[in-house]
Amino acid sequence: MEHQKTARPLKLLARMREALRVHHYSYRTEQAYLDWARRYILFHGKRHPKDLGAAEVAAFLSYLATERKVSASTQNQARAAILFLYKQVLGVELPWLSEVVQAKVSKRLPVVLTPREVRLLLNELSGTMGLVVSLLYGTGMRLMEGLRLRVKDVEFERREIVVRDGKGAKDRVTMLPENLVAPLQDQLARAKQLHDQDLADGFGEVWLPEALAVKYPKAGKTWGWQYVFPSPTRSLDPRSGVVRRHHILPETVQKAVKLAASRAGIVKPCSPHVLRHSFTTHLLESGYDIRTVQELLGHSDVSTTMIYTHVLNRGGRGVISPLDQI
Repeated sequence: MEHQKTARPLKLLARMREALRVHHYSYRTEQAYLDWARRYILFHGKRHPKDLGAAEVAAFLSYLATERKVSASTQNQARAAILFLYKQVLGVELPWLSEVVQAKVSKRLPVVLTPREVRLLLNELSGTMGLVVSLLYGTGMRLMEGLRLRVKDVEFERREIVVRDGKGAKDRVTMLPENLVAPLQDQLARAKQLHDQDLADGFGEVWLPEALAVKYPKAGKTWGWQYVFPSPTRSLDPRSGVVRRHHILPETVQKAVKLAASRAGIVKPCSPHVLRHSFTTHLLESGYDIRTVQELLGHSDVSTTMIYTHVLNRGGRGVISPLDQI
């Protein structure tokens, strides 16, 4: 009689991937955490993390800061990944957790484009990229919030956009600029053609969060759940193995903004997130209440929004230089 085969235990990183999915971490965070865990293990000569402790974690984080010159936010992401590995995967209690110091993130003023620079940037963009960038500036959305926008969340009659599952897993409402109503309607018409063709070809199911996919198994093929900015090609979902049409890649927009800024002669560091900074600054300059702006941005604390108030003064906090009084 043959012995029944027993399942082989999962390797450490596979266990970590499984734990990340159980805790509903995004795919991008999953990839980042796995990469940090891999780097941590390699840094210590492939020793098993259970044989390492506070000193080894501190040594790795110190290496990142002193040798690799990573930013404080990057160092803190590495720290979070390693602590997740110990607590959620290895089940190790962390009495030394308080010893692993979290890097202090520097408070820097955001890069902001002037209205003239925004016009120059937008003039260098057209088509889908031009629409995406205009939407980011016109609504204050983060790049991934704009790319993950679903058809059902664009309210043309109310001139509103519902941002679902933003940073901190929060929903909020922002405005739909009047100048983008017609371009967005055209974009949806093109997206509908793609979706209809996908359905005809036996595809057409978009990715849904796990709980929704279970509760509404047929919702993935409905028009309302499709992305406003679908990818021009179908691709294999790395988690499920299902062929789907995802949204366009963030790297595509980042590259387009960088090249457009160069063509426009903008010397400031320019990324899609700079448009969110510019949106906020220009609203405050126009006299809108900071609490209203806070709500549009989805900030939990008004102190986060307050960093933009530096623009309400002119040079040196509004002080007139004695040189200008001679």
